[in-house]
Amino acid sequence: MNMTSSADLFKGLWSLDLLHGLPKFWWPNPFSMECVVGVILTQNTKWSNVEKSLDKLRYIGFFDNNDKTLEILAGMQSEVLATHITSSGFCNQKAKRLIALSCAILETFCDFTSFVDNVDRNWLLEQKGIGYESADSILNYVCGHEVMVVDKYTHRLIGSFGFEFYDYADLQNFCERGIRENENDLLRLSKADNLAHLFMLFHGLIVEYSKKKVQILIDS
Repeated sequence: MNMTSSADLFKGLWSLDLLHGLPKFWWPNPFSMECVVGVILTQNTKWSNVEKSLDKLRYIGFFDNNDKTLEILAGMQSEVLATHITSSGFCNQKAKRLIALSCAILETFCDFTSFVDNVDRNWLLEQKGIGYESADSILNYVCGHEVMVVDKYTHRLIGSFGFEFYDYADLQNFCERGIRENENDLLRLSKADNLAHLFMLFHGLIVEYSKKKVQILIDS
């Protein structure tokens, strides 16, 4: 495939039907506290391990209400939370970070809706354990912001076409620019509702392509 911009990559990935049978926005239950928890749990581990932890929490009704989830997390002992998320790895560290993040959300924003409406990237990056990828995941998949999440899969895939990037921001700018410049065309193709949804889908397409170790785009 001849790739001149990220829009070319989106179209190529879309043609492979990689998201068939997956949630509408790729990430399960976006726009929720469950998604926030998932973002933290997926750090340095496979999603299949995170799903086991989320399933345990869902089973006990942990995610029935976003504000209730916030309050429960903020009041939990880290040792107790860790017992529910052992499959995600680094469970003690992640439990402490989830509790600290929930306390900070309540202290700064009072409730989940206000957090979604008012949080910004700088605030997220000030929270312990949240880097660029986690912050952008929350902004895009939880808050619906027009921001593209890039990761090691993104760097590896786009790099295989001969592109080089200096840092996270450089790679992110490349991905966002092509999508923004071809927004209307890609909205028609994917039937997405808006630019934020395009970024959700694009990230999901890259991850699914990379996980399946498909080579068809690179070899064509």
